[in-house]
Amino acid sequence: MEQGHPLIRDVFPDLIAELRALLEDEGEHELAICAWDLRLVDECGCGDDFCQSIRTADHPQGQPYGPGHRCVPLSPSKGMLILDIVDGRIMYIEILDRPPMRRRSAQP
Repeated sequence: MEQGHPLIRDVFPDLIAELRALLEDEGEHELAICAWDLRLVDECGCGDDFCQSIRTADHPQGQPYGPGHRCVPLSPSKGMLILDIVDGRIMYIEILDRPPMRRRSAQP
Protein backbone atom coordinates (compact mmCIF):
# COMPACT_ATOMS: atom_id res chain seq x y z
CA MET A 1 0.00 0.00 0.00
CA GLU A 2 2.58 2.62 1.06
CA GLN A 3 5.59 0.59 0.00
CA GLY A 4 6.46 3.12 -2.74
CA HIS A 5 7.14 5.79 -0.13
CA PRO A 6 10.58 5.77 1.52
CA LEU A 7 10.97 5.18 5.23
CA ILE A 8 11.65 8.47 6.98
CA ARG A 9 14.43 6.75 8.95
CA ASP A 10 16.22 6.19 5.62
CA VAL A 11 15.79 9.79 4.45
CA PHE A 12 16.00 11.72 7.74
CA PRO A 13 17.54 9.33 10.29
CA ASP A 14 18.33 12.11 12.78
CA LEU A 15 14.69 13.22 12.80
CA ILE A 16 13.41 9.72 13.61
CA ALA A 17 16.00 9.24 16.36
CA GLU A 18 14.97 12.56 17.90
CA LEU A 19 11.24 11.83 17.55
CA ARG A 20 11.59 8.45 19.22
CA ALA A 21 13.56 9.90 22.14
CA LEU A 22 11.10 12.78 22.62
CA LEU A 23 8.10 10.45 22.46
CA GLU A 24 9.66 8.18 25.08
CA ASP A 25 10.29 11.25 27.28
CA GLU A 26 6.58 12.12 26.96
CA GLY A 27 5.51 8.60 27.91
CA GLU A 28 4.24 7.92 24.37
CA HIS A 29 5.89 4.49 24.13
CA GLU A 30 3.55 3.07 21.46
CA LEU A 31 4.10 6.10 19.21
CA ALA A 32 7.88 5.87 19.74
CA ILE A 33 7.75 2.30 18.42
CA CYS A 34 5.52 3.30 15.48
CA ALA A 35 7.84 6.19 14.55
CA TRP A 36 10.47 3.71 13.38
CA ASP A 37 8.29 2.60 10.45
CA LEU A 38 6.93 5.99 9.32
CA ARG A 39 6.97 6.64 5.59
CA LEU A 40 7.54 9.94 3.84
CA VAL A 41 4.30 10.23 1.87
CA ASP A 42 4.73 13.91 0.99
CA GLU A 43 6.35 17.11 2.15
CA CYS A 44 4.20 20.03 3.22
CA GLY A 45 4.83 22.18 0.18
CA CYS A 46 3.51 25.39 1.80
CA GLY A 47 6.62 27.26 0.66
CA ASP A 48 7.31 28.86 4.05
CA ASP A 49 11.05 28.88 4.72
CA PHE A 50 10.53 27.95 8.38
CA CYS A 51 8.46 24.82 7.58
CA GLN A 52 9.82 21.33 6.84
CA SER A 53 6.67 19.41 7.76
CA ILE A 54 6.06 15.86 6.51
CA ARG A 55 2.94 13.87 5.68
CA THR A 56 3.24 10.27 6.83
CA ALA A 57 -0.14 9.16 5.47
CA ASP A 58 -2.52 10.25 2.73
CA HIS A 59 -5.13 12.76 3.84
CA PRO A 60 -7.16 15.32 1.85
CA GLN A 61 -5.49 18.70 2.23
CA GLY A 62 -7.53 21.26 4.14
CA GLN A 63 -9.83 18.62 5.67
CA PRO A 64 -10.01 18.02 9.43
CA TYR A 65 -8.82 14.65 10.69
CA GLY A 66 -12.10 14.09 12.54
CA PRO A 67 -12.82 11.65 15.37
CA GLY A 68 -9.81 9.96 16.94
CA HIS A 69 -7.50 12.94 16.25
CA ARG A 70 -5.14 14.40 18.80
CA CYS A 71 -2.06 16.61 18.69
CA VAL A 72 1.13 15.68 20.48
CA PRO A 73 3.44 18.69 20.93
CA LEU A 74 7.00 17.65 21.69
CA SER A 75 9.80 19.64 23.34
CA PRO A 76 12.85 19.56 21.07
CA SER A 77 15.94 21.63 21.90
CA LYS A 78 15.33 23.74 18.77
CA GLY A 79 12.15 24.78 17.00
CA MET A 80 8.84 22.96 17.16
CA LEU A 81 7.76 19.37 16.53
CA ILE A 82 4.03 18.66 16.67
CA LEU A 83 2.46 15.35 15.67
CA ASP A 84 -1.06 14.82 14.36
CA ILE A 85 -2.24 11.41 15.55
CA VAL A 86 -5.39 9.63 14.38
CA ASP A 87 -6.42 6.44 16.15
CA GLY A 88 -2.85 5.84 17.33
CA ARG A 89 -1.26 6.47 13.93
CA ILE A 90 1.14 9.36 13.24
CA MET A 91 -0.35 11.13 10.21
CA TYR A 92 1.69 14.34 10.04
CA ILE A 93 4.89 15.72 11.57
CA GLU A 94 4.84 19.50 11.83
CA ILE A 95 8.46 20.68 11.78
CA LEU A 96 8.84 24.43 12.32
CA ASP A 97 11.64 26.90 12.99
CA ARG A 98 14.39 24.28 12.92
CA PRO A 99 17.73 24.07 11.15
CA PRO A 100 17.48 22.52 7.68
CA MET A 101 17.22 18.74 7.87
CA ARG A 102 19.96 16.80 6.15
CA ARG A 103 18.45 14.45 3.60
CA ARG A 104 20.01 11.07 3.01
CA SER A 105 18.94 9.38 -0.19
CA ALA A 106 16.73 6.37 0.50
CA GLN A 107 18.57 3.13 -0.14
CA PRO A 108 16.92 -0.30 0.13
